[in-house]
Amino acid sequence: MTRFIVLGGQGQFGRSAVEQLRIFGISAIIAGRGGMADIEVEADAPASVRTAFSAGDLVIDAAGPFHKRSLALLEAAIEIGFDVIDINDDLAYAQQVLALEPRIVDAGIRVLSSASSVSAIAAVMVRRSALEAPTRVTGFLAPASRYTANRGSALSLIRSLGCPVRAWRSGRLQTLRGWTERRPFAMPDPIGPICGRLFECADAVWLPRIWPSLVEVEMYVDANTPGVNALLGLGARFPAFRRLLERNVDFGSWIARVIGSKAGGVGYEIEDGRGKVARFAVLSGKTGHLAAVAPAVLAARAILAGHLTATGLILPDRHVEPSELADYLRSSEIDVVDIP
Repeated sequence: MTRFIVLGGQGQFGRSAVEQLRIFGISAIIAGRGGMADIEVEADAPASVRTAFSAGDLVIDAAGPFHKRSLALLEAAIEIGFDVIDINDDLAYAQQVLALEPRIVDAGIRVLSSASSVSAIAAVMVRRSALEAPTRVTGFLAPASRYTANRGSALSLIRSLGCPVRAWRSGRLQTLRGWTERRPFAMPDPIGPICGRLFECADAVWLPRIWPSLVEVEMYVDANTPGVNALLGLGARFPAFRRLLERNVDFGSWIARVIGSKAGGVGYEIEDGRGKVARFAVLSGKTGHLAAVAPAVLAARAILAGHLTATGLILPDRHVEPSELADYLRSSEIDVVDIP
């Protein structure tokens, strides 16, 4: 390995990855758009990417916004010969990565995509359930909004309101309306019961690829801030109100940081064909952002140590071992809870 690089290392998730790697004694080069970056690079500009990276590099890609990312980095990785671990949770991006699989295999590089809460932690929870042929995986996100609310995540949520989103239903991707369907989930204390609204995420692409028995994979989101679910519901019904929310996204993010919940997490409900159900939750507070980068950090450490030697497109269930992830999260004050 010639260099270890974090692309987007000046953003929230990139900084977290750099800091966590430093705890493991791994020094990372920061790549990004000017400022304090060690390498100046535009993540979606092919010429810029080809100039910035070299054969043998290992790159953690934390550059956003995820839904706008192109394949410039992966195209360069295939042509030049370097490894990529990304934390992108966008479904359309996941589809594009899957389409590149034959070329990734031929190039002999490693690509670990969605090495984050979506979809690596979701895959770990399915493995933890010990259900050999799961038929349904439902995720429930209730962020610790007082600590995690930001413009990027808020815009992603607002732009899904009442708009087409895709979920895995009846064994295929189906187009539905975002935020117009709801489902309750009993999160453990201190969060308690939530009611999530339908949202799109890359789990609907990755998990059925790993477990062909799956007929339903969906994600539901609760804003976890007083009154915000109702406002978002109005945005789903009335396009003009959705546009108003989008124009005032910075103010809304500020409100969430003032009155939002200090506790957050993501829950999982996994069911098999016999009706057996397993439920888990990953609970956090101030350190919740670390869960998003944990699989990428642990995978990078495994590659650098020579423990992850496989090449090609490595699916999310192989990014990190369940016991290693649980230990890491606990050390970061993030609990993994089995729900009876």
